[in-house]
Amino acid sequence: MLESVDFSLEPLDKASYKEQHDALMDRLVVLQQQARSAGVGLVVLFEGWNGAGKGSRISDLMYRLDARSTSVHVTENLDVKALQDFPGSLYGVTGMHPSMEEFWRSLGERGTMTFYDRGWYTAAMQHMLYSVFGEIALQKRSRGKSEKAVSLAMEKAREERHIDTLHRYLTSAADFEAQLVDDGYVVVKFFVHVTHEAQRDRLKRLYNDPRTRWRVDKDKLLRSSNYSETYRLYDNLLEGSDFSYAPWHLINGEDKRRANLQIASTLVKAIEDALAKGPDEAAAQAAAKAQANSAGALAAAPLFGRTPEEEAAIVAEAEAAAREAASKAPRASRFPLIDDYPRLDEIRHDLALEPEEYRRELKKQQKRLFNLEMEMYQKRIPLILMYEGWDAAGKGGNIKRVAQALDARAYTIFPSPAPTKPELMHPFLWRYWTRLPKAGHVGIYDRSWYGRVLVERVEGFASSSEWARAYDEINEFEQELVRWGAILLKFWVNISPEEQLARFRAREQDPSKQWKMTDEDWRNRDKFPQYKAAVEDMFRLTSTPFAPWIVLESDDKRYARIKALQIINDALDVRLHEN
Repeated sequence: MLESVDFSLEPLDKASYKEQHDALMDRLVVLQQQARSAGVGLVVLFEGWNGAGKGSRISDLMYRLDARSTSVHVTENLDVKALQDFPGSLYGVTGMHPSMEEFWRSLGERGTMTFYDRGWYTAAMQHMLYSVFGEIALQKRSRGKSEKAVSLAMEKAREERHIDTLHRYLTSAADFEAQLVDDGYVVVKFFVHVTHEAQRDRLKRLYNDPRTRWRVDKDKLLRSSNYSETYRLYDNLLEGSDFSYAPWHLINGEDKRRANLQIASTLVKAIEDALAKGPDEAAAQAAAKAQANSAGALAAAPLFGRTPEEEAAIVAEAEAAAREAASKAPRASRFPLIDDYPRLDEIRHDLALEPEEYRRELKKQQKRLFNLEMEMYQKRIPLILMYEGWDAAGKGGNIKRVAQALDARAYTIFPSPAPTKPELMHPFLWRYWTRLPKAGHVGIYDRSWYGRVLVERVEGFASSSEWARAYDEINEFEQELVRWGAILLKFWVNISPEEQLARFRAREQDPSKQWKMTDEDWRNRDKFPQYKAAVEDMFRLTSTPFAPWIVLESDDKRYARIKALQIINDALDVRLHEN
């Protein structure tokens, strides 16, 4: 692709340039305000050679645009020494955070402009140039039944961690950009190209000037001698990421005037095209409902004292809604899925532990977890524990028994209340990309990103197209976590409807637990057919080999707690003792 840049054109005269540039920038300022009102987000990525003038091109735009609606994120150079000294690199962990985390975190709301001075492709290039990925084989030894299940998932996760580096970064870029476009952003990618001679001359001028020497260290000067090899890598990267929904625009960085005009005209056209499409009415209605946090379809139904006819009507309405939603769910995924995913009707409800056995196992497993977590911290392996399940199934109690075994400084519990307004103005995964544990720490999620395909699907807080594409967006997110090097365990805490009803009534009678009960809990029971259909689709479409669902049979809370602790310990043991 890079060979298509024409360096032979005559420079524009100043007067002609100024007239065209002023007109374009005036138009862009107007479009910025229109995009703000329409909720169209603009993501502008500048990639290119060191010394090509990326920062100057961004500064030229920022001078005229409304600064209240713009932000700039600068991607720092990879710290090679820190990477080499990072303990987790020996255990398949790529850094303190996933590679895409900084770009998600810096993403502005829909309606704003986010400029990236270098970004995810720079990260890809630097890791390809400087990182070494070794093969790590699972330790071979005899394992019990539960350990074998964990080992299989861990082996698939290991394969994800050690795929081809270029493929991994291109997949990450494609997923990130597609999710942004689907969520109402416009993604514009510029690559500022210069010849080897121009790059070398610019870097030398910067280095020789005391005022700008801080921008160019000796290593950067030395790296410029690798122009040919870097050119080949850039060219492959550009060709592999020239997506229809986010194509590359190649800029001649040696002609500043033409570069500024090309950039401005490209942004003008991109915003005009986005505004011409108009809003997604279904998504807008769902967003308004989510912002109001309004109740679902059965809000008007009486909670208590219903007649048989009212009860039958509620059941019929819920079953009809469940069938309609199920018909809109995807039939398949682009990800490999396991056939042996959980089926709600096949989950057992008779599994239990005697109190004495429970106390003995709890002490044993918590001690084991404490020791494994200490080792996990030293090796900088992140652990992510995600809990979903029925109301009153015992998620909180299960989480408490896990947390009791951990150093309080090493874990964070992330609840998932209704999204805030800023969160609603971002893609739904943004609130979780910005709530990840550091490497070596534990993140525990009391409900999670699966709210998109559960409560938001059932309550209408997301349109059918939004929650239907969310299954693979979630798979993409989880793949990123696993490729980062995280241990990811997804628990579904299950109880029978009869046991749930008994716990509801017990909570109402216990003053210390009445706060746990709300009218919404009772309404959710009315929507059991809809939630059941949503859970079944969730299991079917997000049970990947590297992040399968694990059922915790919780009609007996003691049994579920011990099972969770054993599985967590098995997963840590497998990962920590790979060879």
